[in-house]
Amino acid sequence: MRRTILAIFAAVAILLPGSAFAQSGGTIKIGILVALEGAFAAGGADGVRNVELALKQINGTIGGRRIETVVAPTDTRPDTTIRMARKLIEQDRVDIIIGPLSGSEGIAMRDFAKTIPGNVVINGISGALETTWVDPAPNFYRFNLDGAQWGFGLGSYVVKQKNWRRVVSIAGDYSFGYTNFMGFAIDFCRAGGDIVQRFWHPLGQADFGAIIAQLPDNVDAIYLGLGGTDAINFLNQYQQAGERTRLIGGTIMADQTVLTARGRAKEVLTGTPTSGPFAVDNPDAAWQAYVKLYQDSFPANQRFPTPSLFGLGYYIATLAAIRGLEAVGGDLSNGQARFKEALNKIQLDSPIGRITLNENRQATGTVFINEVVEGTDGNLTNKMVARTDNVTQTLGMTAEQYRAIGLPSRNVVDCARLRAGG
Repeated sequence: MRRTILAIFAAVAILLPGSAFAQSGGTIKIGILVALEGAFAAGGADGVRNVELALKQINGTIGGRRIETVVAPTDTRPDTTIRMARKLIEQDRVDIIIGPLSGSEGIAMRDFAKTIPGNVVINGISGALETTWVDPAPNFYRFNLDGAQWGFGLGSYVVKQKNWRRVVSIAGDYSFGYTNFMGFAIDFCRAGGDIVQRFWHPLGQADFGAIIAQLPDNVDAIYLGLGGTDAINFLNQYQQAGERTRLIGGTIMADQTVLTARGRAKEVLTGTPTSGPFAVDNPDAAWQAYVKLYQDSFPANQRFPTPSLFGLGYYIATLAAIRGLEAVGGDLSNGQARFKEALNKIQLDSPIGRITLNENRQATGTVFINEVVEGTDGNLTNKMVARTDNVTQTLGMTAEQYRAIGLPSRNVVDCARLRAGG
């Protein structure tokens, strides 16, 4: 793993225009805070590729200034993330940070951002609700939907289209796991569904035997809110145990990092509905152009068949930084005041449609509902079956109604209370 990470650093140093290894005057320094160890290492590597991709499109220059990058690897632990972010600011002297990747990292970076008010932080792909919902930092911007937004629409889909009304859930025992499940659960419960039992699994713990042994039989499906190696480990162990209950996938469960893994996952994943920020077969011209650019820019053995969720997030974050910098001619003076103002006003045309920010600097955008299918090449892929546009941070509710549900946790959401209108 460490040799792989070092290879990524070397590739970034060589390929990114104006990289940190080619110091020159008049540069804009961007720190890339990204998980390259742990359960999401493969997704983090795709994040690095996509930063490279976005900068390549502008030849690494804005307003006559070269873009210089520094990669700061994390392992998804908040203490590591803050240590690396501090290094980026204090030692590497970056102007802007793009990152982090995982949910609990995002909450930690929200608080760290408040200690560096003169520097902009643009979220990589972390999706915890609290990052922009609870006491947000004025210099922290998130151009991706949060995990609850990504989960919205999936619950009503499985109730209305599949008639799956009783589910058991298994999700990551951390902030994003709670948030993504919360968005699904709000929608599922309001549509008439019932969550029979909930299991929470520590991030990065490989053994799922105890949970699998406790799964009830009298349910229509299992909601699986896991990603990366956690999802792969569960699927393999689930197959080995001879289980066959249908699955509903959280946003990070049917990502390219899971669909391309070796093993027997195909046997259980086919037909699984999921929701998230993109659809592989989205016919929109902007998405198709982005996928082609990604495929043409990297050898097939050094990328996924199509961009991952993590890669897409870092691409859009970098695209937002580019558009903001272009709007001000690269001016980062006066505590980056003009740059912040430009970001606040951006209506970002991205590969997944137009993205706008609310008063919390949180994205409003589209959620896609997909189902896992076998592609023409025999590999697993996703097929778009529905989409919901203009999904707000409060999922269409007022801020007061949304706050009344409570913050994401092991016990939120209460289905009976939601159905009663409470």
